[in-house]
Amino acid sequence: MRILHTSDWHIGRSFHGNATLEALAGVLGAIVDQVDEHGVDVVVVAGDVFDSATPAAGAYTLLTDVLRRIREAGAHVVMTSGNHDSAARLGFQAPFLGAAGVHVVTDPASIGDPITIRGVDFYGIPYLEPALVRGVWPEAGVRTQEQAVRHAMGLVNAARAGRDRPSVAIAHCFAAGVEPTPQLEREVRADLRQGSLDVVPLADLAGPSYVALGHIHGRAVLEDRVRYSGAPLHYSFGEGSKPRGSWLVDIDDDGFVDAQWLGLPVPRPLVTLRGTLAELLEDPAHDAHTESWVCAVLTDRVPQPDPMRRLQARFPFCAAIQHDPAGAGDEPRRSYRERVGRAAPDQQIVGDFLDFVRRGEGASGDERALIAEVIGERRAAEQTA
Repeated sequence: MRILHTSDWHIGRSFHGNATLEALAGVLGAIVDQVDEHGVDVVVVAGDVFDSATPAAGAYTLLTDVLRRIREAGAHVVMTSGNHDSAARLGFQAPFLGAAGVHVVTDPASIGDPITIRGVDFYGIPYLEPALVRGVWPEAGVRTQEQAVRHAMGLVNAARAGRDRPSVAIAHCFAAGVEPTPQLEREVRADLRQGSLDVVPLADLAGPSYVALGHIHGRAVLEDRVRYSGAPLHYSFGEGSKPRGSWLVDIDDDGFVDAQWLGLPVPRPLVTLRGTLAELLEDPAHDAHTESWVCAVLTDRVPQPDPMRRLQARFPFCAAIQHDPAGAGDEPRRSYRERVGRAAPDQQIVGDFLDFVRRGEGASGDERALIAEVIGERRAAEQTA
């Protein structure tokens, strides 16, 4: 059997306020072409089909069109819900869709029920929120997602026992062995910072011939038979250097045989440019990026006026600006309160404030004269009031 492992489509997600539906439609169309070209039997989507629990109508239209085209190309589909999906909405009419060759697994109670396609058993594991599955498995004492996935895999392996055929498990989770790199899902990064991330040990994923994982937006090979495919489209600048694609997995009667990476087109490349605003606007070396999504990291010591409008005049697809003033981290910075004493004269207070907010760029001679003039006028008004 030939399987195409994908995940994290995030239909409906925006990119720094820009719609991605049209770009994603083109990329998912390339997946349909790969299904036809490589004779794929089953397309696996390992969670986060949508980006929102309440996707807009256009997101449903795109999903319906892609699923129809995959079926027309001759492949079945097995998809699970991720943390971004509404399990109820994604699983609506799942029995009807299953009869049409599109198998949607969103109910934790069905985890031990195999979906058998051409002699291979598929076990879908939807995203398991511990608070929601405790009522499904009261005997398991589930408190963390790690425990939930371990219990789910126990159900999968119990169902596999006595069934002499290869099997594929599909799960949406964070597995041990994935580094906390910038391409991680935004919620995963938050969990890492807070120290609350449930990491599923690889030992808990043992048993099936292949484990198709989702949740991480970059491809990763944890073991030959345990892989992340990543998202088909770049959804953040941190993912910009990571290839987009899916795994073409071959399985025979004895289990996993091989996996080949199939790259996907990048509708618009991403680039991060660093320098002063003047350098980014004038340096001819940046001419190659006028049609790219651009994240501009400005190193000016002083904030520049209207930088986005000026950058977009050269880079129409400049989507983000970050400020990282040159030398800002060279010395420890005192707070504004620490810098300004109680008895400091007004002109010094204003001058120190400018020096603080402009990262060491104090008031110029003209600015000092203007400050003195304003303070003088203020004092005169107070004295005559």
